[in-house]
Amino acid sequence: MHFAVGRYVQRRLIKDAWGRGFVHIKLIGDMPVGSGPLSDARKAAGYLSKYVSKSFTDPAARVFGLHRYDVAEGFQPARLSLSGDSPSDVLGQASEYLGGPPVTQWSSASVEDWSGAPAIWAQWGA
Repeated sequence: MHFAVGRYVQRRLIKDAWGRGFVHIKLIGDMPVGSGPLSDARKAAGYLSKYVSKSFTDPAARVFGLHRYDVAEGFQPARLSLSGDSPSDVLGQASEYLGGPPVTQWSSASVEDWSGAPAIWAQWGA
């Protein structure tokens, strides 16, 4: 299991709460001065996603169709529905709403033998 917190928590407290043995703590640093909670959260999400995504398509590692994350109280993202005639139309609307183009994006069209439904992922902000 992986999780992230926005403040220091003593290792002993985590180990006692976890109760299943090994606990490893990784400080995600090197943030620019003045970084806010959103930048910090994105940095942590990027770091954690490397590990979570490793078992994304492995049916032996998880039951398909179940969500893979929980959000702490008070951090639930707001829902925004967009619709358009093409992926670029919807990405354009999102870019207008968020004040600029995505800094990173991925499309299942770039995967030669993608067998799932078409998918696009984009990230705004640093």
